[in-house]
Amino acid sequence: MKLVRKIQINIDLPTAEQRKEVRHKLYQWQDRCFRASNLIMTHLYMQIMIKDLFYLSEGIKYKLVDEKKDIEGILQGSHSNSTYRMLSKRFKGEIPCNILNYLNHELITRFKKNYMDYVNGTRSLDNFKPNAGFLFGTEGFKQLHYSEEKKAFCFRLFQIPFRAYLGRDFTDKHALLQQMIDGKVKLCTSRMKLEKGKIFWMPVFEVPKEAHRLKPEIIAEVSLSLEHPISVRIGKNTLQIGNKEEFLHQRLAIQAAHARTKAAVSYCRGGNGKERKLKALDRFKGMESNYIASRLHEYSRRLIDFCVKHQAATLVLLDMQENTEIAKEEQFVLRNWSYYELMTKIKYKAEKVGIELITS
Repeated sequence: MKLVRKIQINIDLPTAEQRKEVRHKLYQWQDRCFRASNLIMTHLYMQIMIKDLFYLSEGIKYKLVDEKKDIEGILQGSHSNSTYRMLSKRFKGEIPCNILNYLNHELITRFKKNYMDYVNGTRSLDNFKPNAGFLFGTEGFKQLHYSEEKKAFCFRLFQIPFRAYLGRDFTDKHALLQQMIDGKVKLCTSRMKLEKGKIFWMPVFEVPKEAHRLKPEIIAEVSLSLEHPISVRIGKNTLQIGNKEEFLHQRLAIQAAHARTKAAVSYCRGGNGKERKLKALDRFKGMESNYIASRLHEYSRRLIDFCVKHQAATLVLLDMQENTEIAKEEQFVLRNWSYYELMTKIKYKAEKVGIELITS
């Protein structure tokens, strides 16, 4: 299975001038990927919709194949190569071709997935933001090693030296990077993103599933609710994970504090634009989502550990359809119960240890 991690990295160059130059180059790559993404989607849409342009003359060809392979073809190469040639011609020398190649492949795959929705008009074309980052393959990624002198993992990307900043890492990032050096874990296509002056590397690791002695005849029954986020029963063994005070009340407290601060912002001293005015409000940005993500990670982890401890090979989520209908009808429940996010985390952790997940 594949795991994605978000790691902050720094440019490993001695002088500030060199780091500034590289940072400018990375921002340029991100900008070119932003523009290229929108261009790719536009060209792909134009190609498939050209036959619907009935107001063109009857002699217009519209078959999306190489003209050398079919006399009715309108392309000078393969369908996928047409957009890559456009990108290469427009951005040649401004960004590594490896990045353009992986970007082109990813967007063509996404376009094919949503093809019928585009044709029927039930979905608009994807719109990309300037800070979406850029993809790259393993070809430009070299020399990953742990430097004892710098006490950090170092590597080169397209000949640019970087070092990872893990801080007080309580997750598995350090272990995954070390396993990658040892050849136990494979690196797949990764992404780099620049936001708020920081550089983030989002590697995708291909790891083997954890081996546990699970028994197919043992089934874990799980129910989700606001009162107790997770309740699980395996035979005679039961466990309630989390409680209303810990999950819901803390969430409502953050919302109330945000509302109070927002109401008082108009009385804050200004003088330097909106940033000064909104300074008190900025500390709440992401506070609620970060708290909930942290709680749900802990709850789902405790659930899977409980299943592994009792050797349950199957995990059944009970009354999911009923809970979904309740959430749709009750606005309060829909706003404050992170049902889908908890489901996603349970599914990912269950797959990692080899537990089959069933919803009812």
